[in-house]
Amino acid sequence: MLLATDLDGTFLGGKSIHKQQLYRLISQNRDVLLVFVTGRGLESVIPLLNDPIIPNPDYIICDVGATIVDGNTLEPIDSLQAGIEKNWPGRLKVIETLKNVPGLTYQEVPQQRRCSFFVEEPDIVETVAGLVADLDCEVIYSAGKYLDVIPRGVNKGSSLTELVSYLGVDASDVLAAGDTLNDLAMYNCGFKGVVVGNAEAKLVEATAGLKDILYADTAGAGGILEAIIHFPEFSGSIGKNLSHAVQADNNVSNPQIVMMYHRFPYEKVTIDGKVERVPPSSPNGILPTLQSFFSNGRSGLWIAWEVVDHEGEQLRNIYIDKDKYPNLIASRIGLTNTEVSIYYKSFAKEAFWPTIFAFVDKVQFNHDHWNHFVEINRRFAQKAAEQADIGAVVWMHDYNLWMVPGFLRKLRPDLKIAFFHHTVFPAANTFNILPWRREIVGSLLQCDYIGFHIPRYVENFVDVARSLFPVEAIESVNCAPRFMTYSTAMGIDKMTTLIETEQRRVKLGAAPVGINVEYIKELFRDGSMAEKIADMKRQLNGKKMVLSAERLDYVKGPLEKILAFEQSLEDHPELHGNIELVNICTPPAKGMKIYDNIKLELESAVGRINGKYSNLNWTPIRLFFRSIPFEEILVYYGAADIAWITPLRDGLNLVAKEYVAVQGQSEGDKGVLLLSEFAGAAVELSYVILTNPYDPKALKENLLQALSLSREEKNLRMERLYEQVAHYDINYWAEDFMRQAFPGKVVTEPAAIYDED
Repeated sequence: MLLATDLDGTFLGGKSIHKQQLYRLISQNRDVLLVFVTGRGLESVIPLLNDPIIPNPDYIICDVGATIVDGNTLEPIDSLQAGIEKNWPGRLKVIETLKNVPGLTYQEVPQQRRCSFFVEEPDIVETVAGLVADLDCEVIYSAGKYLDVIPRGVNKGSSLTELVSYLGVDASDVLAAGDTLNDLAMYNCGFKGVVVGNAEAKLVEATAGLKDILYADTAGAGGILEAIIHFPEFSGSIGKNLSHAVQADNNVSNPQIVMMYHRFPYEKVTIDGKVERVPPSSPNGILPTLQSFFSNGRSGLWIAWEVVDHEGEQLRNIYIDKDKYPNLIASRIGLTNTEVSIYYKSFAKEAFWPTIFAFVDKVQFNHDHWNHFVEINRRFAQKAAEQADIGAVVWMHDYNLWMVPGFLRKLRPDLKIAFFHHTVFPAANTFNILPWRREIVGSLLQCDYIGFHIPRYVENFVDVARSLFPVEAIESVNCAPRFMTYSTAMGIDKMTTLIETEQRRVKLGAAPVGINVEYIKELFRDGSMAEKIADMKRQLNGKKMVLSAERLDYVKGPLEKILAFEQSLEDHPELHGNIELVNICTPPAKGMKIYDNIKLELESAVGRINGKYSNLNWTPIRLFFRSIPFEEILVYYGAADIAWITPLRDGLNLVAKEYVAVQGQSEGDKGVLLLSEFAGAAVELSYVILTNPYDPKALKENLLQALSLSREEKNLRMERLYEQVAHYDINYWAEDFMRQAFPGKVVTEPAAIYDED
C-alpha cells in the first residue's frame, strides 16, 4: 500500500487517538509506503521529520507538487524534479508579472518552483491565470483566499502519478487522502481516495461522482483509518482490528483527557552517560494514579514543563511510555532554570503559598513576577488549545495553573475544563489580600467543575467568588456522613455544588485524595516488611516511638511540635528513657531559600533538648533531614506507636493515611493517629485523636492521651480508620472526581486500540 496524504487537516488532523493508531499502523507495517503530499515548502516539513511520534515519510511531494524528494535523504528525485524545474520561469518573473494586480498579496514563505499569494477577491483569479499563462504557468485557488502559481501541468496529482510510476507501484495499491480543494488533483489520477471528515465543502462537491472515493465521517487521521477499513485491498491485512477501534473512540462518552500538572509521571536519570526517562521512584502517590487513566488505551495528552537551556526553546512531543500507554503523549513546555525559579520557587512560594495557608505575615508581592506567572500560564493554555481534541476533557491541577482556565476558555470554548485544588483554599478575608484576586477567581470561574479536598474549602471559594462577582448558589448537599460537621474546626454542615455567574454555571465538589492501599498491601504480602518492622521495634528496646514525618515547611508546624515535646519531658519525668520522637523532615526542592530559617530553628531546638535530656542509652529526639524511600518510611509507620501529625495548616495530609494503611496490615497491636484539627483529613478520619497545633497545652495533653489509650481502644480506632482509608483510596478519588465533574462523560472501561498482534 502507498498512502499519499495531505498534512494539515488530514494526516496531522483529527483526534489524538486516531493519529496514534494510524502512525503506529504505518510504523509497524513495512509494506506501507508513506508519501507526504502537501502545499508546504520543504523547509516547513523538515521539523516534522524530527518528531519521534510522526512516522518518517518515504517520499515528500511539497510545494503543491513542484518539489519531489526522498523522505530519508531529502535529496530530490532527479529524474522527476528536472522536468518540473525546466518549466519554471522563476520567482522574480512571476512577481514582476503580477505586481500591478490589486488585491493580491505575496506570501513570504519558504518554497521552491512556486509562488503563493493571498487573494482578497475571487474575481481576480482569472486575471492572474491569464497573466501567468504567458509564463507557461497555471494557478491553483483554494479555501477562498489562497492562490498558488506553479509550472503548467504540475500539481499534487501529476507529481504523485509520476512518483507512483517511478516506484513501480500499481495504481490500485494507492490511497490518496486530503481535505481541501488544494488536494483535488490527487483524486483525478485513478487512485482510491478518501475525503476526510470536516473537509472543505468545495472538495466534496468537486469529487462528487468520482469512482473509488470514500467520504469519511471521521476527521483527519481517523478518516484515513476509515478508508483503510473500507477498501478491501487495504483492510485484509493492514487494517486488521481497526474497525472496532475507530468506532469505539467515536463514542462521545470516551473523550480525550488532557492532564495539566507541574511535572510529568517520569523522572530523568543519567544511565551510562545517556539521559533516560524512568517511572517515578515511588509507585505510590498521585502521578501513577493520574497516569492509570490512560492504561486502557485512552487517548491522552499530559502537559507539564521540562527545564531547557535557552529561553524560548521548543520541545517536541514524546511518548511517555509507548508500551504501557500507547496513546498518551507528553506535550512539553520548555522553561529555563531562571523561569522555573521565578514562576515556581520564588513567586508561587512567596505570594501564593503563605496566602493559601494564612501566613499573611510572610507574604511578598512582586508584580513583575506576577506578569511572569501569567505568561507561563498562557503558554500552558496555548499548548492545550493547539493540541487538544475537539470536546476533550482538560484536568488541571493546583494553584500553579490558576490563570490557565481563563486563557483556555477563550482559545477553545469547546473544551470541558476541570480543576482540582490540592492545597487549602483560604477564607475570603485571607485570599483577598492578593492584588490579583479578581483575575484569579475570574479565571477559575471559566471552569466547568472545580474540585477541592473538603467542603470547607468549597465554601471558602464560594465566599471569595461572591465577594468579587455576582454569584448565586444554585444547589447544595449535606456534608454528612462522608464528612464530619460541627465536631471539628474545619467542619461544615452543607456544601454548595453549583453556582451561577453572569456567564456560566460552575459545578463544585469535595473529593479528598486517597492513597494506593493496594500497593502497600502488596509490599506486605511476602512477610519481609513485617520482619523489618519487628527488627526496628526490637531496636527500640521497649521504648515508645512517636513518629513525625513531614516536608520541611513552616505550615507543617515542626517547631511547635518539638517545643510541645520538650514541655512534655519537662512536666513528665516518667517519660524519660521510655519515649523517642523520630522526626523525619523531607528537605524542600533546591533553591527554596524561604525554608532556611525554619531549618536552623528546628536544628537549634532539637540540639538544645537532646543536650539537656539525653544519656548514653537514650536520645529523646532523632531528627532526619533527608528524603527517605517510600518502602523505608513504611517500616517507620509500622514500628511507630503514635503518628504525631500536627500541621498548622494542611490541604489534606497523606502521611496520616499512609500510617493508617500500614497499621492496617498488622495483626498485632495497633498504633494511634494524633492529627491536627487544621489538616483537611481531620474532617474525614473520624477515629483519630484531634489536637490544636496552635495550643502547646493541647499538643502536650493529646500526646499523653494517645500514650495512655488502652490496647482495645487503639485497635478499634485503627480498624475503623483502616476501613475508611482502604475504601476511599486513590482510585476512588480519581474516579469520583471524574464522576462529579463530568457525569457519564468519562468512562473507565478499556478503550479499543489497534491490536499489534
